[in-house]
Amino acid sequence: MSMTIPATMKAAVMTEPRRIATEDRPIPELGEHEALVKVMAVGVCGSDIHYFEHGRIGGAIVRYPMILGHECAGEVVAAGKGVTRLKPGDRVAIEPQTTCGRCPACKSGKYNLCPEVAFFATPPIDGSFAQYVKMREDFLFPIPDSLSYEEAALIEPFSVGIHAANRTGLKPGDSVAIMGMGPVGLLAVVAARAYGASRIYVTDLEPVRLEAAKKLGATHAINVREQDAVETIKALNGGSGVDVAWETAGNPKALQSALLSLKRGGKLAIVGLPVQAEIPLDIHFISDHEVDIYGVFRYAGTYKAGIEILASGIADVSALITDRYPLGRTQEAMERAMNNKSESLKVIVYPNE
Repeated sequence: MSMTIPATMKAAVMTEPRRIATEDRPIPELGEHEALVKVMAVGVCGSDIHYFEHGRIGGAIVRYPMILGHECAGEVVAAGKGVTRLKPGDRVAIEPQTTCGRCPACKSGKYNLCPEVAFFATPPIDGSFAQYVKMREDFLFPIPDSLSYEEAALIEPFSVGIHAANRTGLKPGDSVAIMGMGPVGLLAVVAARAYGASRIYVTDLEPVRLEAAKKLGATHAINVREQDAVETIKALNGGSGVDVAWETAGNPKALQSALLSLKRGGKLAIVGLPVQAEIPLDIHFISDHEVDIYGVFRYAGTYKAGIEILASGIADVSALITDRYPLGRTQEAMERAMNNKSESLKVIVYPNE
């Protein structure tokens, strides 16, 4: 199958803080083991918003101009001569990182910790708010026809929840508390369901997010404006803390609540990234309850499972997509995601519409 590929492409380029302009860019040149993907859908992530608004996340500082976007899926249109698994016309989810494959982290299967990881839209690497991107073949995953490009783009944030489940050893019958129902938290609800959690307690400030969580499978939704998260979770859970808690909001109070909601011997995953690096935690509680605490940095080895779980129809994740924009309106898409958390769940950009 031959496909016509133009000489240049459109890209949404961040030229300064809070400013994105559409520019012409050259089509990426392929290496031997890379494929060119026509990008069909890109989700706006919290990290994209953070770079857009503040120009940095911790030590990762934007060098302008830069292309944001990393939650993406599309169609293969060309392949390097060393590519054996994919061909033009294949529909794929893009795992937006490449790693060296040789360091101790990669060799142990924890390739997300590779010191040479190159991740879309993390400075200085450009992202996928563009009509085409190139990616190494081993980070491209075929998707079934039953999965839309929008749903396939959600595999990326969904992978974070899968990784949290793997890290904390979530198993059938466990109770889990998930603090913060942004897109990652909402998709973590689906991951908890897929792993067999019997009771899924979720917290947030926004009614629209709590309602969405219930539709995705949360058994109890707690508005922390109205109820104390820890007291309510324990009351609903027979007076006991939960087996597992995931903090997905990047909020100090939510992290403290996640810890205190655990039973003795419980497990805590820190998924959300707060602005400040240091947060007070109850060390006596951690010690007395022998709590295991897990850092979660992106994910590794999650895409195949993520595609299979979402393709199974376990939850209607397409209902999360509340806002849709063409590439030329990426500025509006970013502002919508940044300013309308009480209305918007997931914002999607379509680079080739």
